[in-house]
Amino acid sequence: MSRPSRRSAWIGTAQDVRLALRSLRTTPIVTSVALLSLALGMGANTAVFSVVNSLLLRPLPVRDADRLAILSSGSSPGLQQYSYSTFDALRRHAQAFDGALAWAGLGKMSLIHDGSSEVVYDGFVSGDYFATLGVPALIGRTFTMADDQPGGGPQGPVAVISYPLWQRSFGGALDVVGRTVTIEKTPVTIVGVARQGFFGVEVGRTVDVALPIRTFSLIRTATSLDDDVAWLHIMVRLGHGQSIESANVALRAVQPAIHEAAAPRDARDTGAFLKEPLVLAGANLGVSPLRSRFERPLVTLLGVVTFVLIIASVNIANLLLARGVARRHELSVRLALGASRWHLARQLLVESLILGCAGTVAGGVFARWASAAAVRELSTFINPIALDLPLDWRVFAFTAAALVATVMLFGVMPVLWTTRVQPFDALKEHGRSGTSAGVHIRASGLIVAQVALSLALVIVAGLLLRTFVTLQEAPLGFDKEHVLAITLSAPTVPAQARNAAYHRLVKAAASAPGVVRAGGAMSAPLVSELSDQILLNVPGAVRPSDAERQSRSVYMTPGWLAAYGTPIHAGRDIDEHDSTSTAPVALVNEALVRRFFASRSPLGQTIQLSMRFGGFDERPIGAMTVVGVVGDAVYSSIRDPIQPTVYLALAQADGPIYPVNFYVAVRSDRGSPAALVNSVSTALRAVNPDLNLTFRLVSEQVEASLAQERLVAALAGFFGLLALALSAIGLYGVTSYSVAQRKTEIGIRMAIGAAPSQVCTLVLSQAALIVSLGVVCGIAIGIWVSKLVASLLFGLRPRDPITFVEAVAIVYVVSVAASLVPAWRASRLDPSAILREG
Repeated sequence: MSRPSRRSAWIGTAQDVRLALRSLRTTPIVTSVALLSLALGMGANTAVFSVVNSLLLRPLPVRDADRLAILSSGSSPGLQQYSYSTFDALRRHAQAFDGALAWAGLGKMSLIHDGSSEVVYDGFVSGDYFATLGVPALIGRTFTMADDQPGGGPQGPVAVISYPLWQRSFGGALDVVGRTVTIEKTPVTIVGVARQGFFGVEVGRTVDVALPIRTFSLIRTATSLDDDVAWLHIMVRLGHGQSIESANVALRAVQPAIHEAAAPRDARDTGAFLKEPLVLAGANLGVSPLRSRFERPLVTLLGVVTFVLIIASVNIANLLLARGVARRHELSVRLALGASRWHLARQLLVESLILGCAGTVAGGVFARWASAAAVRELSTFINPIALDLPLDWRVFAFTAAALVATVMLFGVMPVLWTTRVQPFDALKEHGRSGTSAGVHIRASGLIVAQVALSLALVIVAGLLLRTFVTLQEAPLGFDKEHVLAITLSAPTVPAQARNAAYHRLVKAAASAPGVVRAGGAMSAPLVSELSDQILLNVPGAVRPSDAERQSRSVYMTPGWLAAYGTPIHAGRDIDEHDSTSTAPVALVNEALVRRFFASRSPLGQTIQLSMRFGGFDERPIGAMTVVGVVGDAVYSSIRDPIQPTVYLALAQADGPIYPVNFYVAVRSDRGSPAALVNSVSTALRAVNPDLNLTFRLVSEQVEASLAQERLVAALAGFFGLLALALSAIGLYGVTSYSVAQRKTEIGIRMAIGAAPSQVCTLVLSQAALIVSLGVVCGIAIGIWVSKLVASLLFGLRPRDPITFVEAVAIVYVVSVAASLVPAWRASRLDPSAILREG
C-alpha cells in the first residue's frame, strides 16, 4: 500500500471512530445499558478465569518450570512426606538430575521485630531450594548449602522473607537485609527478600518466612525431628532434554542405594522401608491440595459467567436492533447520497467494537477487584489461601478471545440486518410495516434465547443454593452451638513431655468457671485432617488391599467426646484409668461397625492397627480392645461420607508428640461459649504462660468449612438474578416495541368494543408465547447443564423436580412483571386519538 493510501486509510478509520463516538452519545440510555451489561459480563468472566489461571493453569514462576518433578511412591502418587535421610541420599545418588530440593510447612510461628509481634507462616527449605528452582532474591541473597547446617551457617540461623511480609511488616525498607528478628524466641538474621509473586511451590499456600531445614531444631527447640522422621516433601529438577520416563528409570536404578543409605536401623532387615518403587511426576504447575477441591467449582462458575456474557450479548444485540430501526432513515439517506454498504457496515461494526472495548476495560477494573475478593472469601482461618493473580498472557488471551466472540455475537446480526435498507426505503410507509415485522421476529427470537439461557442459570443456581442449605442443615454428629474450640501450641514444651502437659492443660480448662465439659485431641472436626493412613485388621474379616487405608484415628483425652456432645451408643468412654500401664483400648464409630461388625458386637473385640507413612510399607501400632461405640461425626468435610474411625487414648501413646498443634474443646454450662474465652485463657496460661492460643466458636468453624459452597452458591445466585434481569429488560423492550407497532390495531379493537382487560390479555399472551418457547428450550438446556454440576451437589439429584419447578415459576413471574407495564399502557390507549393519527 502506498503512503497516500495508508494515510487515507488512517483518516477513514479516525473518521469512523469519531462518527461512532458521536452516534453512541446520541443514545446515552442504550449505550449505558450496553456498557453496564458488558462490564459485568466481561468482568465476571475475567475474574473467574484469573483464579482458574492462577490455581490450575499457570506454571510456577521459576526457571524452566517444565523440568520440575515431584517425588512420590508407586501406590500413593501425590504430595508425600519423606525423611531428611531419604532426601539427602536421593541428592547424593541421583546424578542423573540437575538438582533436588526439599521443603515443609508446619504452620504458624511468632515473629518479633522492632518491639512488635505477629504470627507468620513458616517454610523450612533445603539450602539448594532457591538455586534449584532458579528464583533469585529481590534484594539480598537466598540460601546456600552453608546456611543449611545444624546450628546454622556462618551467620547463624538465617531467613528469607516474602515480598508481602516485607511490604506489610517492614514497610519495604531496603535495610531489612541484615536485620535480626526473633522467631519462636530464636534470633534469626534476614539475608534476603523473595521476589514479588513467588509464594513457594505449594500453590495456594504462602510462605512468609523461609528457613533452612537443618536449623529446625534451633527454631522449634521443643520439637526434635531426627533424620529418620518423615516430614519433608521432595522435588527434583530434570536434566535438559530429560523426560519423566527416563528420569523414573534413573530413579529406580539408584533406589537400592537410597534405601541402603536412608533406611532406619529398625527397618534395614524388614524390607518395609521404600518397598514400593519411587515415582516422579511432572510438577511444572507446582503442587496444591486446593486443586482437587476447587477445580470443579471454578470450572462451573466459569461456565455460569460465560452464560451470563452470552445473555448480555443477546440483550445488546436486541438494543442495537431497536437502535437500528430508529436509524434506518439516516442509513437509507446516506445510501442515496452515495455511501457504500460496506462503509455503513464498517461504521456499525466500529460502534460495536468501541462498545466492546469500553465494556472490556470497565470489566477489567471490576475483575481485578472481584478476583481478589473471591480469593479472600475462599480463604478462611481453617484453610488460608494465598494466590498470585497476575494479568499474564493467558488472562489477556482469554479476555481478547471473549471480546472478539462477544462483539461478533452482538454486533454482526444488527449490522447484517440494518444494512439491508434500500435508498429512501425507510421513508416509504409500505416499507415500514415489513421492516417492523422483521425486527419483531428477530427480537423475539433473541428473547427466546435469553429466557432459555436464563432459566438454565436459575436451575443451576437453585441446585447450588439448595445444596448449601442442605449442607448447613446436615447432621454433624456433634453440637456446634455450645462449644468453644481452642487451638494451642506449646513451643517451650519438649515433644517427649507434651503428652503429660496436654493432659494438665485439659484439666485446667475443665476447672475454669462456666465450663461443664472439657477434652483435648490431636485432631479436631473440620479444622485438622485425621490420619488417613491407618490400616485395620479385624479378626474374622478379610482386609482388602487398600480399602482400610481410609480408616482414621483420633488420639484424645477423657472428656473430648462429651465436650463436643458426640454420643456413646454402647460401652464406655476413655477415662482416667486408661494409661500406659493398662491394656490399650479403643472406641470405634458406627461407620466402622457397619463395615466390620455388621453381624456381631464389637465390644471386647481386639483390632490390630498399623500405619503407612514416610516410605514405609506398613508399621504396626498395636492391638487394641474395643470398649465403646461412638456416634458418627463429621471431621474432614461435611460433604465426605463418614469414614471408619478409631478413637484412641492419648495417655496410652508413649512416644514423642511431633505435631505442633493440640486442640481443646470446652462446653459452656449456659449462655454463649464465647464468654468462656477469658476464664479458659487464664486457666491455661496459669499452667504454661508461653502457650500460643487461638479461640474459635465451633459454629464459626462450621461456617468457615462451608466457605466454598457459600461463595459458589452466592455467585451462582447473583448471576442467575443478573441473567433474569437482562432477560426481563429484553422482554420489556420487545413487548413495548410490539405495542408501539400495533397501536392502530389495538385502537380499532378498543373502538369496536374490546375491554382494557382484553387488551392486557392480548399483550400478555404474546409475551407468554415467547417466554414459553424459551422455557421449553431452557428446560432442555437445564437438564444437560445439571449433569455437569452433579459433583457439586449434596443431598439432591441433578434433575431435582422441585428445583426445576421453582425455576420455571420464577422465570414466569419475572416475565409477567416485565410485560405488565407495556400491557397496562396498551390498555390505557385512547382509540379516538389513535384513529385520528392513522
